[in-house]
Amino acid sequence: MEYRTLGKTGIQVSSLCFGTMSFGGVADEETSRAMFNRCREKGINFFDTANIYNGGRAEEILGRCLAGCRDEIVLTSKVCMPTGADVNARGLSRRHIMLSVEQSLKRLGTDRIELYFVHHFDSKTAMEETLLALDDLQRQGKILYPAVSNWAAWQIAKALGISDKRGLARFECIQPMYNLVKRQAEVEILPLAEAENIGVIPYSPLGGGLLTGKYRAGQEPTRGRLAEQKMYRERYGDAYYFEVADRFAGYAREHGHEPATLAVAWVMSHPAVTAPIIGARNPEQLEPSLAAAEIRMTPEWRSEISALSAAPPPATDRSEETPRSTGGRA
Repeated sequence: MEYRTLGKTGIQVSSLCFGTMSFGGVADEETSRAMFNRCREKGINFFDTANIYNGGRAEEILGRCLAGCRDEIVLTSKVCMPTGADVNARGLSRRHIMLSVEQSLKRLGTDRIELYFVHHFDSKTAMEETLLALDDLQRQGKILYPAVSNWAAWQIAKALGISDKRGLARFECIQPMYNLVKRQAEVEILPLAEAENIGVIPYSPLGGGLLTGKYRAGQEPTRGRLAEQKMYRERYGDAYYFEVADRFAGYAREHGHEPATLAVAWVMSHPAVTAPIIGARNPEQLEPSLAAAEIRMTPEWRSEISALSAAPPPATDRSEETPRSTGGRA
């Protein structure tokens, strides 16, 4: 396992991060523990969770898995999404943040969370209010670093400016969606992370299972998240995405790799990426993603794979200035 420095924090994390969205849901505690142990065997020291995953059960199970090795683990959790019916049980207000972190710490059985992510943008709460609350949590030692997921680049940049001006703890990690069919992060989020030396742990490197080779262009999904969950059907339902996935699966197999392995390795190979977040329902499904740690992808190989999908246009929309050497189609 390769270890990489997380932004400017000095923390060394495995080049794969394991996401626990399945814990307490499609994976019972025994299966969850088996996946945790397999990740540890492979050298993974980076685990991602959230307070909303399966009603808090994911945090509880992960907390029990951590017993005996907590100080070897870099742990994340999140706040923002609704945690109950109460009108204030959501968002990024100081009130909700302070209540949520205490609940997460209790479920996880720990005294601190290394990276505490704001899970989404909250338009009802002043950004400065959120950043002040996160700074207080860092000063209290309950979180070590604030982090951000699902914000636009301009929102992250604005937050960095406020943190710098006020002397507050800044976001030290970004968690965007990123895979071969969802490449919007390449336009501004990943360049921002590189420029500001911020860690990046992208989620959904397999596109909700689309890039595992199970699906064919022109065929309606009958199993997996793309068939069973509305969110994934809407996110990846475009016929073009299935065409890309079909091409990619053929390419991967022609080159002797499982599509899932190569899909994760492609995300991992972006110079701004610290560690893709992988996940699974069971240990067998986990293995192809773990194998990505063994692949060393050259820039030329990455460009060849990138050419299988359309690169998003640059932020200025001056597509004639897009370097062709990237392998993407502008």
